[in-house]
Amino acid sequence: MNKESVMALLAEISDENSGRDLVSAGTVREIGIHEDRVSVDIRLGYPLADQGEELATVIKTRLENDPGIDKVSVNISCKVMAHKVQEDLKPLESITNIIAVGSGKGGVGKSTTAVNLALALQNEGARVGLLDADIYGPSIPSMLGVKGQPATDGKHIIPKEAYGLKVMSIGFLVEEDTAMIWRGPMVTSALQQLLGDTLWGPLDYLIIDLPPGTGDIQLTLAQRIPVAGAVIVTTPQDIALLDARRAVHMFRKVDVPVLGVVENMSTHICTACGHEEAIFGHGGGEQMAKDFDIPLLGSLPLAVEIRSSLDEGKPTMMQNSDSELTRCYRNLALRTAGALSLMPRSMVLQMPEIVIQN
Repeated sequence: MNKESVMALLAEISDENSGRDLVSAGTVREIGIHEDRVSVDIRLGYPLADQGEELATVIKTRLENDPGIDKVSVNISCKVMAHKVQEDLKPLESITNIIAVGSGKGGVGKSTTAVNLALALQNEGARVGLLDADIYGPSIPSMLGVKGQPATDGKHIIPKEAYGLKVMSIGFLVEEDTAMIWRGPMVTSALQQLLGDTLWGPLDYLIIDLPPGTGDIQLTLAQRIPVAGAVIVTTPQDIALLDARRAVHMFRKVDVPVLGVVENMSTHICTACGHEEAIFGHGGGEQMAKDFDIPLLGSLPLAVEIRSSLDEGKPTMMQNSDSELTRCYRNLALRTAGALSLMPRSMVLQMPEIVIQN
């Protein structure tokens, strides 16, 4: 038994979150061999607090099934690295990665996805912030049940907190029913101030909930904010998919990698009988992902629990840790972070990160 043999065995083990095997994903840090005993040190580029032990068990079982290996010890840790942003922009010093959540049109569950994505990443051990960039229709404060003016230290805005998330939104600065009658340049300026003047502190991920659409405002925001990756949210129906495709093209034009597609309202679950039906069409998100050669990060049903939990200011991720819906959002978050971990790393910023040990 030698290191090459062990590497060959590890190359047979798939990491479902990144879509690669452990070797090609660059996760193998060290292999130790002493006679018929093997030790393996794996470092993932995304947080995996809940499933680290499960992955360690898979690796241990696979290696110990080899007749040349008697005993295996596996150490799994996670370290979120800074990834490359648009060439003309510099990463923000305290924020390792910015992930934009966008959609081609409104009403597809983009903000719902952004909120639960942020909470799921935090539950895996990451330091996470959430910026509501929908200046015209800020909904994040209501979804998280947070109100009131944020404090300041004289120079910076102190973000509000909800369930441990650091949160900023124009909704904290204006009355709830105030109409924001602003032109594009004012919106862009407001967003840059919300991003740059907020005292975020060190974050592994800042999730930005972008306004819906692919017009001048969205394009300008994508060109001025250093984004490591984007997530596109759609529903299965043809009209939504047409707009979602435009969103993919927009991000690619400004050199922002699209990490994948989230299909909301994939099926409807009847609250009376539990019958599941694809009322908005079937397979649209999956086909779109194939067409653009990007992952389908997750499919979420049209379920009353998702809507009611947000109306109560307690998102799905905080309702029931063992529910099927929570599991869907957790898997979506891990696949998003896993896809980002494969992207080129930033040569400008590599701030000290927390190593999550399993």
